[in-house]
Amino acid sequence: MTVQNIFIRCDTGLKKLALILCVFLPFFQLRGRAIADLSILFIGVSFLLHTAFKKNYHCLLRGWFPYALSLWALIVVSSILNGSTHTVMEAIALVRYFVFAKALEEWLLDSRQKQQWLGLSVTLAGVWLISQCWEQYLFGVNIWGYARWKDGALTGPFFEPRAGPPLMVIMFPGLMVYPMRMVQAREPGKKLLALGIMSFLLLTMVIIGQRMPALLVLFGFFLCALLVKTTRVPVILATLSGFVGLALLPFLSPPAYDKLVLHFVQQIGHFSQSAYGQIYMRALNMVHAHPLLGVGYNGFRVHCAEPTYVYGIPRFAPLVAGQDIATGCNIHPHNIYLEIATTAGLAGLALFVCTVLIWWTKLLRAALASRALMPSMLFITLCMLFWPLASTSSLFTERTAGWVFLMVGWGLAQARTTHATATQTTTGTGTGTGTGTP
Repeated sequence: MTVQNIFIRCDTGLKKLALILCVFLPFFQLRGRAIADLSILFIGVSFLLHTAFKKNYHCLLRGWFPYALSLWALIVVSSILNGSTHTVMEAIALVRYFVFAKALEEWLLDSRQKQQWLGLSVTLAGVWLISQCWEQYLFGVNIWGYARWKDGALTGPFFEPRAGPPLMVIMFPGLMVYPMRMVQAREPGKKLLALGIMSFLLLTMVIIGQRMPALLVLFGFFLCALLVKTTRVPVILATLSGFVGLALLPFLSPPAYDKLVLHFVQQIGHFSQSAYGQIYMRALNMVHAHPLLGVGYNGFRVHCAEPTYVYGIPRFAPLVAGQDIATGCNIHPHNIYLEIATTAGLAGLALFVCTVLIWWTKLLRAALASRALMPSMLFITLCMLFWPLASTSSLFTERTAGWVFLMVGWGLAQARTTHATATQTTTGTGTGTGTGTP
């Protein structure tokens, strides 16, 4: 056996194992984040080995990847200037997420069948999440014996209230895609069933009791009605039923009503004095003090209590006066764009915005070019994930990054295969119609 044959067999074996890990990744994200992180690392390293073996380096120099690598380089440089050795090592390790997404786009999810396997896994993870939320709602505890959180939020399969964000990510590509296909059928019974499923999914998100995921899913329903015209009426009706569920929330789940409605209205009415308002102003003060490169990875958590960043912007001074310094501190700024700006400055923010715009553009073009629903579902998901006016978890913690970059890579792979199918159809070299399923 020649050396080349050995490399070919190793490359094939690595790809098969990487695909298995990718398909199971949604479950690892829910239970076993250390395994999920190792899976992401393995997939990224395997892709780089494949790239080196095939000498296909040009794929790393096109599209969004150079912007992402430049952002990563800025984060590392800023961390070197502002952080400890441990912080620098953590910053260097962040590159695995970008490489992971690129691996899914260029290498791992290179066929509709592989994308379908991942789609099925995401669906099963979503069903598991929803079943645990309703078990906890109906019987008081989930399968592990955990009751709902002290503020009334349903925790699903978790100990803490963390069911909302992953369900938001899974909602459209893993769950909504099925009733939307049913809506496109001609049978009235299927249309009614689809409307019931959509309403049930939205009601589930509402009774979970986490504000931002619920708001972002409502935003996703709006985008869904805007983008997929054939399903517009049922989506609008399901949205209205969601508002009916919200109106009935004082009877369905009083704790969720207190958190979703009463507490939300109170926070918005006094936003500058709320914890979120104080955190955002603290982050802006940091950007004002370090506009070019920011304060490095984890810089917000490390430096937020320093007086320099409390009264940096004069306009904020009256809003901060009298507040406890700790009110503006947290482990991250609770907004992805502020997190990037504090970590890598305005230069890093510009690179990040360019990267996100490229992702949105690629997926939107695929959604408009294909009659399949999955590109639209993934585009909607990325819009929710990167919507700038949202309170978010930290982008670079595995709990968030695993889902985000899985959806990015999956969406870009969908866009790639959609473009390839459309090109074959146009040139007459294939018989595809662009109507592949997820």
